[in-house]
Amino acid sequence: MPMYHIVAADSRSARTGNFLEIVGRYEPLQKPAMISTKEDRLFSWLRKGALPTDTVRSLLRRSGAWMKWSMVKKGADEGAIATAMEKWQMMQAAKSQREDERRAKRRAVKREAKKSVAPVATPATPAAPAAPAGPAAQ
Repeated sequence: MPMYHIVAADSRSARTGNFLEIVGRYEPLQKPAMISTKEDRLFSWLRKGALPTDTVRSLLRRSGAWMKWSMVKKGADEGAIATAMEKWQMMQAAKSQREDERRAKRRAVKREAKKSVAPVATPATPAAPAAPAGPAAQ
């Protein structure tokens, strides 16, 4: 079962696998995929100049942490951030519901296609008599 840690690592020791701190976790096989972060530590590293990889940035976008970070960076107050996050979560729930409906429709179409394509039975043909081997006898 795959599980990935989101870590803060020094760019000079990235090859050795040494990291400074675990700031989150990603479990892709759960439905929906679980992305959890320690936001206070994550934001602390981002304030210090840490740059997320493209993959980590996409995970942070999916979890909403990147939007929250961009609002914190702009200096938005807690009330505005909470309102924006609540609106974002409602939009994500609606998006998830639309995707589930789309998946259900696709499954129904596939089932109907399977039912409508009945296997065609081929009539059994009698085997032709074997031809004699060698020169033809008269």
